[in-house]
Amino acid sequence: MAPYCAVKAGIVQMSKAFAADWAKYNILVNCISPGYMLTPATKSIMPQREKMYSEQALLNRIGFPEDLDGAVIFLASDASNFITGHNLLVDGGVTVW
Repeated sequence: MAPYCAVKAGIVQMSKAFAADWAKYNILVNCISPGYMLTPATKSIMPQREKMYSEQALLNRIGFPEDLDGAVIFLASDASNFITGHNLLVDGGVTVW
């Protein structure tokens, strides 16, 4: 888990650094941190872990790639034109605790 956690934290911090560096060019930089998602990469482990992951989320389920659609559309639209350096959590409420 340590390499995964280090990389994820690095991406979040890199996004913040890019936001600071590129703000003068009016470039917005944000990132999305998805929670447990059922994807082709996780399909083989999900049968054993789905119950545990679902219980950790306030919404009592794992995510699906399409659950990210709204976040991506929002950050790519003019509706987010005053947001930069943000890490948007799309995790069903896992990180509330």
